[in-house]
Amino acid sequence: MLRFSKILAVLLVLLAVALAVYAWLLSRNPAPVRTAAAPAASAPPTAAPAATYAVVVTSKAVPAGQPIPADALQLAQLPIDPAGAFRNTADVAGRVPVLDLGAGTPVLEAQLSTGLALKLAEGERAVAVKVDEVIGVGNRVTPGDYVDVFFTLKADGRDIERSQARLLLARLRVLAFGQASLDGNASRAEGGNGRVNSATSASTGGQRVEAARTAVLAVPVADVNRLVLVENSGRLLLALRNPADTAEPDPRLFADLPPALQPLPAARGDKARAPLDGIDRAQAGLAVEDLANGGNRAVRRTVAAAPASSGTRPAPAGLEVEVIRGDRRETVRY
Repeated sequence: MLRFSKILAVLLVLLAVALAVYAWLLSRNPAPVRTAAAPAASAPPTAAPAATYAVVVTSKAVPAGQPIPADALQLAQLPIDPAGAFRNTADVAGRVPVLDLGAGTPVLEAQLSTGLALKLAEGERAVAVKVDEVIGVGNRVTPGDYVDVFFTLKADGRDIERSQARLLLARLRVLAFGQASLDGNASRAEGGNGRVNSATSASTGGQRVEAARTAVLAVPVADVNRLVLVENSGRLLLALRNPADTAEPDPRLFADLPPALQPLPAARGDKARAPLDGIDRAQAGLAVEDLANGGNRAVRRTVAAAPASSGTRPAPAGLEVEVIRGDRRETVRY
């Protein structure tokens, strides 16, 4: 019993020593003091940066109807992103606006000209002519094809002295045929391929598609008069040609047709004026008689030389005039 008490006393002494050592260690390494975090509301708010968009704008005023030069465009960062805006100035340079654009104006697709007019080259005009299954090569013509335009004229005893058929214009580009067009606006209406059945109308995809009644051709402006005259005085015929065939008539082999309006003579001392061409030739016009006869009009006025005698006035020259009344012709001399 006494021995057990001694052992218990030793253990208690050892435990006391261990606790003393532990307390000493704790006093040497105090626990870190935690500081309360400041409430989030006390932190100053940070504003998010505003979003911007790269948009093509004009750097100077651009008038309507004139191609936009590259130096009139720049890329700007705007807080808005307008519908139809452009991201690259190269996509806008050379396009033609339909309204005046001031400096700093965003360029939008709706402000620029679109449609079939953009398919025309400089000096060309889009002209529509009537077609049917025969004139339109059995409705096998599609936009982008090239055709030769032939015509026939019947003698009428007035402007057209003899019936004839010949080539009028060579290698004209087809811009549209029926509802199909190069700008693609009506391609879906033609069933996706732009072709029309030879019948008057056909049912395609549940929709009724009419046969082509017009063809739109790209015609040099100086030759529009020819096309207009023949369509009103004769009959046209389109001849489809291979696009790789670039042969055209040599204009040097034929005489130029005289214009309906004669240009004014050059002023004294000025250089002789060059032959009319382009839009000036179109302004001068063309007569049906010259188109039908190649410019070789019959001489309706003759001058007879009279012998001169001293002391007397020369005899007046004889005149011959052709009078046309309806379908009758009568020559009067005086």
